[in-house]
Amino acid sequence: MRNSSILLAAALVAAAPLATAQTKSSTKTPHCYDVQVERPKEVKDEHKIAGTAIGAVAGGLLGNQIGGGSGKKIATVAGAVGGGYAGRKVQENQQNKTETVTERRCD
Repeated sequence: MRNSSILLAAALVAAAPLATAQTKSSTKTPHCYDVQVERPKEVKDEHKIAGTAIGAVAGGLLGNQIGGGSGKKIATVAGAVGGGYAGRKVQENQQNKTETVTERRCD
């Protein structure tokens, strides 16, 4: 009986490091890393009003420099319409750009 008690005690002592090793592996620290992510830029003027207005004014001023009489009025209006369209497209292209940001992720 005494030998079995000694064997049982020895087995418990030998198993103790295994129990603590299993506990340490279950509480592993998270692995964190940085990732470069592309995302759309924030749109501040969704309806592109600023680009349209600036383009219309610039086009109207340029159109006003052309022609004389009623032709000047037509050129001004045509310049404003064309400039407005061009300004809207320029702003649209600027708003469709993306930006690269760094995000921190952990497993």
